[in-house]
Amino acid sequence: VPSRFSIRRPVVAITSDRIEVHGHPLHAALHGYVRAVGEVSQALPMGLPAIGDALDADSLIASIDGIVLTGSPSNVDPSRYGAPEPHRPMLLDRHRDATTLPLLPALVTAGVPVLAICRGFQELNVAWGGTLEPAVHAQAGRLDHREGDHERPIQRWYDDSHDIHIVPDGLLARLAGSTKAVVNSLHHQGIERLGRGLRVEATAPDGLVEAFSVEGAGQFTLAVQWHPEMRIDDSPLARAIFSAFGDACRLRRQQRHGDL
Repeated sequence: VPSRFSIRRPVVAITSDRIEVHGHPLHAALHGYVRAVGEVSQALPMGLPAIGDALDADSLIASIDGIVLTGSPSNVDPSRYGAPEPHRPMLLDRHRDATTLPLLPALVTAGVPVLAICRGFQELNVAWGGTLEPAVHAQAGRLDHREGDHERPIQRWYDDSHDIHIVPDGLLARLAGSTKAVVNSLHHQGIERLGRGLRVEATAPDGLVEAFSVEGAGQFTLAVQWHPEMRIDDSPLARAIFSAFGDACRLRRQQRHGDL
């Protein structure tokens, strides 16, 4: 009997940022996501360029078995959720907004497994009609969820952490085997209003939504505000998230191709 990983791997699209290097536009994804998908999800990671409507949902649905919406230094454009322009400069990536936001409802409806992380978590909320708070740390009663000392090596940025309360009987609770966890926090924005049809899976001590799922989605569809891709070596929950996502992608591949 073949092992579960001796089959052809499912194809997982990993969203890219649109950045500029030496004056040239570049589509970039951080290695942590690529490594987690390849090593823990045991899937074939493929970069999804930020090229707007040059990507159509039907072609993507016919080609992939899952998608990871990555974190990013950039923020979702406030105009996408009806907010005014920010008073302070904000790093935006309108190319990525134009790519991911129109695709997400169609992908979820078609049964494509989705794992959304940090900016991806915020994208999924906006795609379902939710809104974002651009500066969580400036709001009364909120924790400071931002990264700490920038003089530390990048890996150490992800040491900053806080507790979360996991909602019982949800997807995340099944993965965690508990209603409590400690997660690495590294974000400026957060959910102001949860989108319609989304189910809270976890909250921070200050009440901020830290994880949600999509109600009615038959496939794995989980969004987390923290960074499990940076903790696959030392966090059982991080590994459980990517492993369950990989299992869902293998099931979709089997359904699409009728093989094991």
